Amino acid sequence: MYAAVVAASIATLTVDANEASAHHGWSEYNDQKTLNVTGKIQQVSAGNPHTTIRLKSGNKVWTAVLAPPTRMERRGLPQGSLKAGQTVRLVGYPHRSEANEMRVERLIVGDRTVELR
Repeated sequence: MYAAVVAASIATLTVDANEASAHHGWSEYNDQKTLNVTGKIQQVSAGNPHTTIRLKSGNKVWTAVLAPPTRMERRGLPQGSLKAGQTVRLVGYPHRSEANEMRVERLIVGDRTVELR
């Protein structure tokens, strides 16, 4: 019995540590510099902790970190509304060390503007 409790505790701590390391802090993004990027979505990955999209703009491909799926849905952008091939405009902050990665604060698709934070 004791061994089972210890094993379960270790498994829980390992999962929690993995989830924590997968989630980065917002301090990794430079909120003193605003990016405004328009392009076509290449890929959408909806999941926790954040939805991400790959966006081609000119010669660059951006990794854009959006809000969690539940927040996006509450803000009027349900899962499945972003699709490869759509043109979107992203407003957000660049990552301090990862080139072509940004944290998105506002997403404009068609005539809709969605505030993510």
